[in-house]
Amino acid sequence: MSSVLIALGGNVGDVRATFQKAIAHICGMAQAALIARSSDYATPPWGDEDQAPFINACIEIETSLDPHALLFVMQKVEQKFGRTRDKERRWGPRTLDLDMIAYDDVSMQKPDLTLPHPRLFERAFVLVPLAEVAPDRVIAGIRVHDGLASVSTQGIERLPDTG
Repeated sequence: MSSVLIALGGNVGDVRATFQKAIAHICGMAQAALIARSSDYATPPWGDEDQAPFINACIEIETSLDPHALLFVMQKVEQKFGRTRDKERRWGPRTLDLDMIAYDDVSMQKPDLTLPHPRLFERAFVLVPLAEVAPDRVIAGIRVHDGLASVSTQGIERLPDTG
């Protein structure tokens, strides 16, 4: 089994309910075990700032799928919740965004998948929830907790549990 870190984001619709359903779909379709789930965080939009705030979270799963098979599952789950990658603007509003952050210690650069995620250590909206589930995980030679210490977390707010 491989340990995989996945970032979730969205700012259209009931994002927190979407996360719950999407995580269940990922685990079911990937025959994966959910190892950890972060809190949800309200985060300022990134890249294209003229839009609603996002909600972000991270999960850790264990799966026997290879990275490309898991990517296929993740893209199917995004589509199920209304995401159409080819019709949206870059960094624009979305119902669900799933990013594979790390897959064990795999390092790869393919047109459709780069591991670990190339912009992980620039993005507080990923690092804050990721540090909650895997603070001591070393990705690309950097401990998650240390990577978080090097970015501004201004405007990121932990949301209360949904109950």
